[in-house]
Amino acid sequence: MIAGADVEWIQTLDYIGTAVFAISGALAAGRKQMDVFGVVVLAMVTAVGGGTIRDMMLDNGAVFWLHATEYIWIVSAAAAVTMLVEKTTRVSSYRWLEFFDAAGLAVFTVIGVAKAQANGLSVEISLVFGVMTGTFGGLIRDVLANDVPHLLRREIYATASLSGGLCLVTLDYFGVAALTAILTAMAVVFVVRMAALYFKLSLPVFNYQGK
Repeated sequence: MIAGADVEWIQTLDYIGTAVFAISGALAAGRKQMDVFGVVVLAMVTAVGGGTIRDMMLDNGAVFWLHATEYIWIVSAAAAVTMLVEKTTRVSSYRWLEFFDAAGLAVFTVIGVAKAQANGLSVEISLVFGVMTGTFGGLIRDVLANDVPHLLRREIYATASLSGGLCLVTLDYFGVAALTAILTAMAVVFVVRMAALYFKLSLPVFNYQGK
């Protein structure tokens, strides 16, 4: 059962997701030429935004990072490393941004589903929590950076998250080991998102031009 997955594994994944989403936030800030404070702020809201909203809606105690200062240190370290390393790489910051964003989306999607299941919520609502946890940090990041949010573009983003969530609950239903199900679902989210970017896949567009 994913609801009873090893707490240490979930915690480790949460730290990893926090770091990679913080990197994506820092890169987004760099593309907008923000100062150091702006970089850290954007990294922070990207890393903890989705989880904060999730915990507030679950109403099962304090928001996760308020009593766990390691998240602030992880975000700060990730932002600092990003500012130092980005100048030495030849890969465009946009490509790195999309890579780390996809990785964060994958990690936080499965964490959102697992935490919702642990709170006894239905499969349908757990999938909603998975998408929300995976995408809302990036949504806040894009709004603060004055970009059209990934979540609202025609490209496949929330759909990738939902695909991974569906994979997770399906594997769990058939009794697949929790860790195997979680890692497989993460891979699905990441591959679907990166494939959509590489092949320029998108959902149909609703084009209403009423008078």
